[in-house]
Amino acid sequence: MTAERGLDGVLTPVALPRRLADILRPELASLAAEIVEEIRATIPAYARPLEGPYGKAIRAGVEYAITLFVEQIADPTVSKEESHDVHHRLGQNEMRAGRSLDTLQAAYRVGARVSWRRIMRVGRRSGFSSAVMSQLADAMLAFMDELASVALDGYLEAKASTAGALETWRRRLLQLILETPPAPRKAIDELAQLTGWALPAEVVLIAVRPLSGAGPRRGHSLLGTEVLAELDGAEPHLLVPGETSGSRLATVGATMPDCRLAIGPAVPPEAAADSLRWARRALVLADRGVLPGRRVLRCDEHLATLLLHADDGLVDRLRQRVFAPLAELTAKQRDRLIETLRAWLDAQGSVLDVAAGLKVHPQTVRYRMRQLQAAFGDRLDDPVLRFEMELVLRTESRGTVLLGNFPDLCP
Repeated sequence: MTAERGLDGVLTPVALPRRLADILRPELASLAAEIVEEIRATIPAYARPLEGPYGKAIRAGVEYAITLFVEQIADPTVSKEESHDVHHRLGQNEMRAGRSLDTLQAAYRVGARVSWRRIMRVGRRSGFSSAVMSQLADAMLAFMDELASVALDGYLEAKASTAGALETWRRRLLQLILETPPAPRKAIDELAQLTGWALPAEVVLIAVRPLSGAGPRRGHSLLGTEVLAELDGAEPHLLVPGETSGSRLATVGATMPDCRLAIGPAVPPEAAADSLRWARRALVLADRGVLPGRRVLRCDEHLATLLLHADDGLVDRLRQRVFAPLAELTAKQRDRLIETLRAWLDAQGSVLDVAAGLKVHPQTVRYRMRQLQAAFGDRLDDPVLRFEMELVLRTESRGTVLLGNFPDLCP
């Protein structure tokens, strides 16, 4: 019934004398009445007459509690399920009745105090040793804490399901899943259970961007209870469990017709923040014209681009170093040579393919390539430099002039 902590830190049960149960059983009826009266006398919220379903629930909770405690002394393996159900419902009813959580917890403290007072009298009368009485005290306090915790779960569950509160808890759950570093899994599991949301093996984050100045709230209640949404902030987003099928994506799109959606990759819940970060980055790149301006973007189709644009500052620094030999040219000259260089890298050095791609004469390509070789020298044959050039060029839209890297030459 009580427990002691062993050398390994694990709580191990210590059995109470089973004849204690026989001694305490005759006390149960009067003890239950005493506890109820003490609760009514000391806690104003319970002072009204205990009539109807309200009074029945209070009495049932007290009677189930003390009966289970005594039966556990007789048989430590006895089931707690029925008593736990009663106290879980009791917690729910207390919340729905408008009483505070402090009031509920105070009732359990009163119950523990009255029960212990009675047990002390019976124990002394029956001649139990101080060691047994100490074990009994530990067992009583642990038992009442357990039931108070069960009632607390019921109270919070009822609170979470009230109008408006459920949505608040769901938004808090989404925040918790997106915390960096990741929140403890236990905390997420408990809040998910409280809101009735099943934590999946994978999640997909969707970044939302209004296109017409209107907010993204229209019809979001149609998304279903499995979708967690935060649509009121500066950066609206959704969490969808599992892969985003065509039908689910169609539903999301239909509820937000004036928004651009960036669909992050499917990831485990602990990596949800990464999925959202990539999705938000996709929206930024779409605004810049780096990614297609479609209403729905799938990050999985643009992973290389997202990787290249993961750190703009670093890309800018690489761009300045790689194209430093062109810094003294005019913007028009630089534009032509970079366009030719891009085509040359794409065509793997074929002059004819470069000419066809640029729609110029092959001799023009040869002339421009001589200019590039004069600027870069034999470094143009360096595979590392060519790789770095391709990295930089692939971060730019086709036709972009790299003036930003040479501000002193910009008009």
